[in-house]
Amino acid sequence: MHRKWWTLTVVCTATFMLLLDITIVNVALPKIASDLHASFSDIQWVIDAYALTLASVLLTAGSLADLVGRRLVFSCGLALFSLTSLLCGLAPSALFLILARAGQGIGGAIMFSTSLALLAQEFHGRDRGTAFGVWGATIAASAAVGPLLGGVLTEGLGWASIFYINVPVGIAAAVVTRLKVRESRNPEGTRLDWVGTVTFTGALFLLVFAVIRSNAEGWGSTLIVSLLAASAVLLCVFVASQFRQDDAMFDVSLFRKPTFGGGAIVAFTLSASMFAMFLYLTLYLQTILGLSPLQTGLRFLPTTVVAFFVSAAAGKLSARAPVRLLLSGGLALVAIGLLLMRGLGAGSGWTALLPGFIVAGAGVGMVNPPLASTAIGVVPPQRSGMASGINSTFRQVGTATGIAVLGAIFESSIASGLGPKLAGTPISGHTAQIAHAVAGGGTPGLLAAVPPAERVRASEAIHGAFASAMNDILLVGAVVALVGSALALVLVRARDFVSYGAAEPAAAAAAG
Repeated sequence: MHRKWWTLTVVCTATFMLLLDITIVNVALPKIASDLHASFSDIQWVIDAYALTLASVLLTAGSLADLVGRRLVFSCGLALFSLTSLLCGLAPSALFLILARAGQGIGGAIMFSTSLALLAQEFHGRDRGTAFGVWGATIAASAAVGPLLGGVLTEGLGWASIFYINVPVGIAAAVVTRLKVRESRNPEGTRLDWVGTVTFTGALFLLVFAVIRSNAEGWGSTLIVSLLAASAVLLCVFVASQFRQDDAMFDVSLFRKPTFGGGAIVAFTLSASMFAMFLYLTLYLQTILGLSPLQTGLRFLPTTVVAFFVSAAAGKLSARAPVRLLLSGGLALVAIGLLLMRGLGAGSGWTALLPGFIVAGAGVGMVNPPLASTAIGVVPPQRSGMASGINSTFRQVGTATGIAVLGAIFESSIASGLGPKLAGTPISGHTAQIAHAVAGGGTPGLLAAVPPAERVRASEAIHGAFASAMNDILLVGAVVALVGSALALVLVRARDFVSYGAAEPAAAAAAG
C-alpha cells in the first residue's frame, strides 16, 4: 500500500479514537460513579478534564509539530493517549481517573492538531479532497457510534473496557506511523507561545472549577469570588499577550472578520447547549428511568443517525444555500429540539424525549459541514490550520463550560425541588447533600437506604425534582442555542469568504 494511504489510515484511526472518547464515556458515567464512589463534581470533571486539556493544548501542539516534526509529535500523541487510556482503565479512584483523562486530552490534542497537516503533505489535487472527505466521515462516524459502542462495552465488559480498547489500537497506529509515515516540519516554524498556553489553560481551569464548586461553597464565598477574579485576570493577560507577540497562540486579527467570530460563537454555543446536555440526559435515562448503558446508547441513536445523514445532505447544500442560513437554522433546530424535550414529569418515559432527539439531531447535522467551511473559508490557505484550531478550541471550551454551568443550575434546581417535598421528614435538613448525590447518579443507592415505608414518597420526590431540574437546564440550553442562531445570522457574511483552489473547499466541507 502506498505511503499516503498508510498516512490516511493512521490519521483516521487516531481521530476516531480521540473524538470517540468525548462521547463514549457519557453512557458509562453512572457505572463509573458507582464503582469509584464519585460525586457529582467528580463525574463532571471526568468529561471536563478531557475537554479542557484538549482545548488548551491544541494550538500549542500544532506549533510544536511544525518545529520538531509532525510525525514525531503525532507518534508521541498516540503513545501518550494509549498510556493514559490504560491508566484510565486502571483508575482506583475518581481523582486518578480525572488526572488520567486530562492526560488523554493532551494526547488527543497532539493527534488532532497534526492530523490535517499530515494529510496535506501526502495528498494533492483531487486526492486531497478524497482524503479530507474520508477524514470528515470519520469524525461523523465517531459521534454516531460513540454512545452505542460505549453502552455495549460497559454492559458487556465493564466501564474500564472503553479505555482499554484504545491501548492496542493506539500502539499499532504509533508503530505504523513510525514505519510508514513521512516526517515533515515547517522550515519557517517559530517559537512556542508558552505565555498564551499557560494563561489560557489557567483561566479556563479556574473558571470551570469555580462554577462546579459554586453550589457547595456559595457564589458569594471568598473561594469562588477569588477563583473567578483570578480567572478574569489570567484571561486579560492572555488576551494582552496575543496582541503583543508575533508568534501568538491565537491570531486575534482573524476576529476582525465578523464571519470568523460568528463561526467561533456557533462552535461554542452548539457544544455548550447540545453536547454538554448529553451528560445530564444520560443521568436521566440511567439513574431515573433505570436503563442500562446499552439501552441508553440505543436511545441516543435517533439523534446520532439523523445527524449523520443530515450532515451529508448539508455538505452538498452548503455549496448552494447561504452558509449563515444553514448555521442559524441548524442552531434554531437544536433549540427547538431541546424545548421539545421539556415537559418531563415524575412519570415520564424516554419516548417523551424522542421528538426532541430527532429535531436536535437534524440541527447538529445541519451545522457541522458549513461550520467547518466557515472556520477556514474566511482566511488565506496558509492560515487555515490556526483558523481550524481556534474553531476546534471553541468547541471544547463550549463543552467544558456548558457542563459546568448546566451542572450548577441542575444541582441547585434539584435542591429547590426536593426542599418542599422532604419537609417534615427526618432528612429534611440534608437537602443539599441529597441533591448532590441525586445529581451525581446516586438515586438507586439513596432509595435503597430509605425505610420501606417512606420509599415510595422519597422516590416520587426525587423523580419529580430531577425531572423539573432537567426541564430547567433544557430551557437554558435552548436559550444558548437561540442566541448562537441569532448571532450567526447577523455576523456570518458571504463577502468575508475568500477564493480557494480546487482542493480547499473539499477540505473545508469535509472537516465537519
